[in-house]
Amino acid sequence: MKISSDEILHRLGAGTSITSICADAGLTRAAFDTWWKAETASRVPQMSGTVKVPGPGKVEILRDKLGIPHIYAPTDAALFFGFGFAMAQDRLWQMDYLRRRALGRLSEILGPEGLSLDIVARTVGIPAIAGEHLARLPNETLVLLEHFSTGINASIEQDHPLPIEFALLDYAPEPWTPLDSIAILGEFRWYLTGRLFVIALPELAKRTLKDTTLYEAFLLPEAGQETIVPQGVYAPSSVLEPAAGTAGGSDDGGSNNWVVGGSRSASGRPLVASDPHIAFGTTSCWYEARLSGESFDVAGMAYVGVPAMIMGRNTRVAWGITNNICSQRDLYQERTDPGHPGCFLYDGRWEQAREIVEDIAVKGGGPVRRHIRFSRNGPIVDELLPEPTRDTGPVALRWVGAEDSDELTCALRASRARDCGEFREALRDWRSPTWSFVFADVTGHIGYQCVGRIPIRTNWDRGYRPGWEPAHQWDAFIPYDGMPAIADPATGWVRSANNRTAPLDFPYPISNTSGSGHRAMRIRQMLEAQEQFDVRDFTRMQLDTLSLRAVEAVPPLLSVLARASDDRLHRAADYLRSWNCRMDPEEVGGALFETFFARWCQTVAEERFPKRGTSLIAGAIGGLALALLIEDRHGWFADKSREDRIVEAFGRSLDDLEARLGADMSGWTWGHVHTIPLRHTLSGRKDLGQLLDRGGDPVRGSGVTVCNTGYDPNYMASIGANYRLIADLSSSPPALLAVDAAGASGHPGSPHYCDQLPDWLAGRHHPIALDRDHIERNAAGRLVLQSTG
Repeated sequence: MKISSDEILHRLGAGTSITSICADAGLTRAAFDTWWKAETASRVPQMSGTVKVPGPGKVEILRDKLGIPHIYAPTDAALFFGFGFAMAQDRLWQMDYLRRRALGRLSEILGPEGLSLDIVARTVGIPAIAGEHLARLPNETLVLLEHFSTGINASIEQDHPLPIEFALLDYAPEPWTPLDSIAILGEFRWYLTGRLFVIALPELAKRTLKDTTLYEAFLLPEAGQETIVPQGVYAPSSVLEPAAGTAGGSDDGGSNNWVVGGSRSASGRPLVASDPHIAFGTTSCWYEARLSGESFDVAGMAYVGVPAMIMGRNTRVAWGITNNICSQRDLYQERTDPGHPGCFLYDGRWEQAREIVEDIAVKGGGPVRRHIRFSRNGPIVDELLPEPTRDTGPVALRWVGAEDSDELTCALRASRARDCGEFREALRDWRSPTWSFVFADVTGHIGYQCVGRIPIRTNWDRGYRPGWEPAHQWDAFIPYDGMPAIADPATGWVRSANNRTAPLDFPYPISNTSGSGHRAMRIRQMLEAQEQFDVRDFTRMQLDTLSLRAVEAVPPLLSVLARASDDRLHRAADYLRSWNCRMDPEEVGGALFETFFARWCQTVAEERFPKRGTSLIAGAIGGLALALLIEDRHGWFADKSREDRIVEAFGRSLDDLEARLGADMSGWTWGHVHTIPLRHTLSGRKDLGQLLDRGGDPVRGSGVTVCNTGYDPNYMASIGANYRLIADLSSSPPALLAVDAAGASGHPGSPHYCDQLPDWLAGRHHPIALDRDHIERNAAGRLVLQSTG
């Protein structure tokens, strides 16, 4: 080659095309591809043999056929050293990316494209919050975190090429510190609970609509009656939480989990299922592992960069998670006055604002300076709000995640629990995010626990609060023993799917902001449809594609279309009429319905909102859009009739599909528009997507099916159930069944880069055994870390 490998990598990372590089290097495209394959393969770390490291003791890392690490050590210190070493072997660049995202330092390696995320981290204050949380960690947690960090650094220091992304971006990783892990956990907390649009969009609706009836219509929930905790398991309150606190502008994405007790299990022992929904990519944010040490004997998945099993099982207890979507943040409209510069009004007095200066280093340019102001309620976050909502004056954020929080210790305790009672107690100090745990133990007990600190608000409204009024401050938090919970229910099952946590008469105001309850409703239907379940039943349930939104919407839609005069609409209606409402790849009805419903939401939004806000509003108005297919109870449509609007929207959705797939309607299948792209973080840099991305397969499901694959504006599956888990507490030896949509390794040259996608698509799980004999018989690699100290 006429230029070095390092120069080729730097130029690829800087955005030079492969064609230009080949011309300058004197390479054909075939020769370039051969070079790339060899270069990426050379960066996969050593997975077998013996390595001398400055660790606290001997560690054995056995890799199964999927590259998942099974880590064995005689002490917890050595175990967590090995945990950090193995995770860094597989995911070092992803870990570095996540810590930079949390610390507001992405622009240092990405240039201006990282600036928006850096501004979020600096404004919310994630680095400072992480420092405060780190200083309050109990000693045992801090010691394990330090050993985890030392293991990461030992992996970095090995005499082996770094992951290829470091070469592409021309930088090297800094040593890992405990602060980095706590910051990553804090940013994850923000990702799950920040979501300022959930408050900003209802505020926009309130200001735009100006009519109480129309505003209540905007907030209409979709399947909002479907609650996790049913009536009868708590003493009801006579003061009902306002229904307006339930939907409209709700949190997206989602997760499912459910558990059945021994009376509902074919084996007589409980079964647990869980599938968290998050963005798909070439590397999952989850990291599968098996830990066996002095006091840990657990298998499951950790969040990358954080040394704790978030979901999984030990020999006696299994558990799964969903995001609970109870509000842990408020936005406060602040009042200013030219006569009191630099002040905010509170309780009749002008208080001096606090200000800090953040200088953000940007690769290829000078630093960007941000002045961040604080009221008594928190940082001013105008710049973080959706663009159409930034013109109201200063808005401050109060967020539970900024306050005292230590989920790492809770997760470590939970993974050592011996029964449901200990598991529930381990979560007592969990602060943020609000999560729904389902769990079971080998003695047959099952349960549900909502965790996280939920503010008690005397005045609950989905929009901005007046920052100057004391009545809108948080009074207290719901006590742990008052949080929604279920123990050994008579039904023999519990489930959650980001649906409403409890009915309106629950004793405490839980400030719910959940989305569609259709997934939860469908899980309940399946749990009620048969008496007993086994692993195969749970697998089938995780892959269920019935859209209850479509079940509700298609009949009234067909009724309207029957009165239309357009023959093309009638031909499309015939496909809907024969459709089973399942979002399977081969279904034309699925593509027709989803394309129409997206267009219909846009139509509903355009009726009452200015153009610059309709795309955002359309994504938050599903409940109202569904109701308007049946009737216009609130007079949403002012000029044309509701039916005319439906026909217009349906016709435009057919235009969209024809432009995309051609005139032959029989080819308009869901699988032709709904595919799963596994994109790398650097995918958008010129031709790097060609080299780093995977996926592109047709995929079943939608955003409201139990088999959740969501979709972006182009209908591709950008978010969904990227990890699925089933725990059968009767299995002997104990094991976990799981599958990741990507794979164990973040190295493009590894055989385990996205290698689990075929199994994920097919609904196949792999076992992670808690029995060492099993992994010894099937190990594909054995790495021994021999301590030099």
